[in-house]
Amino acid sequence: MKKIDSKNAPLAAGHYSQFIRVGKFVFCSGQIGLDPKTNLLVKGGIEKETKQALKNLSAVLKAAKLSLKNVVKTEIFITDMKKFSVINEIYTTFFISDPKPARQTIGITSLPKGARIEISCIAYCK
Repeated sequence: MKKIDSKNAPLAAGHYSQFIRVGKFVFCSGQIGLDPKTNLLVKGGIEKETKQALKNLSAVLKAAKLSLKNVVKTEIFITDMKKFSVINEIYTTFFISDPKPARQTIGITSLPKGARIEISCIAYCK
């Protein structure tokens, strides 16, 4: 098992790692829409938070010498399922190559720091 951190994504705020590599798999912790420079939630609603969460995931993957093309599964946690179509529209602009990763989306009541969305993923190293 190997831990690596990215300075281009928010540092882990609790007792966990940004990601862990085990063999050919990388397990990325959930990312919310935090600006990595200020460690504050971006303003602008679910659209901005979704884009920032995906940018943060990309930065973590880059530290592992991977990209979103290596993602095999994502998990999305959102506080308002009515925003699913907006989130999905943004998501499709980040995951453009085929095959698309497997995905699950879960509606929940709250997230850390008042975030509206959190995205985690599992990536495969070829």
